[in-house]
Amino acid sequence: MDVLIEKILTYGLLTLFLVFVVWIYLRKQKRESLIVEQKIAKAKEEGIHEPVTLHPVIDPNSCIKSGACITACPEKDIIGIKDGKATIINGSRCIGHGACFHACPVQAITLCIGTEKRGVDLPHVDQTLESNVPGVYICGEMGGMGLIKNAVEQGKQAVDNMAKTINKKTEADYDLIVVGAGPAGISASLQAKKLKLKTITFEQDSLGGTVYTFPRSKIVMTSAMDLPFKGKVKLYETSKQELMDIWTEVIEQNGIEIKEHTKVEAINPINNHFEVLTQAGEKFTSRKVLLSIGRRGTPRKLNVPGEESMKVAYRLLEPEDIRDKHILIVGGGDSAVESAMLLADRNKVTLSYRKENFSRIKPMNSERIKEAINSGKIEILFNSNVLSIAENEITIKLEDEEKQLKNDLVYIFAGGELPTQFLEKIGIAITTKFGDAILKHEKKR
Repeated sequence: MDVLIEKILTYGLLTLFLVFVVWIYLRKQKRESLIVEQKIAKAKEEGIHEPVTLHPVIDPNSCIKSGACITACPEKDIIGIKDGKATIINGSRCIGHGACFHACPVQAITLCIGTEKRGVDLPHVDQTLESNVPGVYICGEMGGMGLIKNAVEQGKQAVDNMAKTINKKTEADYDLIVVGAGPAGISASLQAKKLKLKTITFEQDSLGGTVYTFPRSKIVMTSAMDLPFKGKVKLYETSKQELMDIWTEVIEQNGIEIKEHTKVEAINPINNHFEVLTQAGEKFTSRKVLLSIGRRGTPRKLNVPGEESMKVAYRLLEPEDIRDKHILIVGGGDSAVESAMLLADRNKVTLSYRKENFSRIKPMNSERIKEAINSGKIEILFNSNVLSIAENEITIKLEDEEKQLKNDLVYIFAGGELPTQFLEKIGIAITTKFGDAILKHEKKR
């Protein structure tokens, strides 16, 4: 009898303990869900809930609430746990690095571009990164992969795919011509060399593409990348200059041929190969072509009087050399905010943005710009539009009034326009993506 009572007490206490643990767990889960709900509500209020580019889409039926996606994400509050499932909080702050995609243990995440409400124009490519024009491949930012690490990986993948179908019997100067020497183009050029493909790379500006236009000290990478010939490079808060040094070193060591300041004007298919014409009138032939020219073929302009002035620029190269100026920064993205902060210590900086708040900047930049505004280092003009640019002043519209500001320099960061005309001339189809999958796990059979 005593043994029976002892067992009843033991199992009773164990049951009470388990009930208590479950109660604690459910209470914690409810509290976490409430916090996430509040964050989502705030994100919607601030206009940062809706994704603007590549972003994760989570399958609630597959999610097991491991939290691996949250841990892997280097940004803050992109994903949270609500009602036991991962969910998007600040979609517009996602920069599409794909860490959550790779971290999910049950493959519940797909990387998509565009949403039902907001479409994104992209050139058509298949799973091998080949466009609708056979032999022309597309990778990097123009294909939807904007982050450096992802663009580097995609450049390698494109070359690996095309190498399987190159016909050496076709007469041409090269096996592959790469157009664009940004992260994807550099990676592709290195991989082509590794596979012993005769390759030449053209870059209309300087090595690095868009990365070259960043300020020297800008942090451009916070995670490792796997670069052909170099292997996995572990990076943590790597500046533009450090990354450029890595690229330059591996390119020089392996004899990669990159022609800078050479703009490609036309790509014409001729007898199972391509004729590539440059702006300088040079002609090259190749069996395959890889486009890694980025989405910002042309900086988007304001189209206001005075914009053609020499004091107007669309990129900031050496902010440390600029001082004692009245500067207007136009834009609301990371480039605009970072440039404003880089110039604020030695100049009078005003930031003009056409919307009522910042909706697509990184959390770290959001905190820093708020501090700069509160301390008076930067003046911010929300809901404003530049009307005209004069020699010593600019005119801005603020709701129902116009305001003149003393001004020496204007930097415009209004994004770029997809080089649609160039692509259509080649014959590449452009489609608008409304939440289409760019990267997804293959289902096991």
